[in-house]
Amino acid sequence: MSGVWVFNKNGVMRLDENPYNQSGGDWSESSSSGRSQQQRMRRKILVHLPTSEVVSSYKSLERILKGLGWERYYNGDNADHLLQFHKRTSIDLISLPRDFSKFNSIHMYDIVVKNPNVFHVRDM
Repeated sequence: MSGVWVFNKNGVMRLDENPYNQSGGDWSESSSSGRSQQQRMRRKILVHLPTSEVVSSYKSLERILKGLGWERYYNGDNADHLLQFHKRTSIDLISLPRDFSKFNSIHMYDIVVKNPNVFHVRDM
């Protein structure tokens, strides 16, 4: 089961299965915003707010995270598949796919939540 949860105009949430495979411009006629599929599929970027730097690689992300007190976490069952960072002062753990091409908005928002007022996710 795959798809996107959409709120209708009356506030009811429903699953819109495989919205990317539809041939029309909108995902559904009942979509509350009416934006086109192309607008919804815009790529996201992670921005480091103090420097306005766009994070374009794990090397730059790791440099920023180290400056914020995050350390690489090398232990764990998924060390082959994931890059992980932890902070000694918290229980938070940031887990990212080792392949940067699989770094997506879910990972970006995880970083934003764990580093308030430091990062921001924007449409490209």
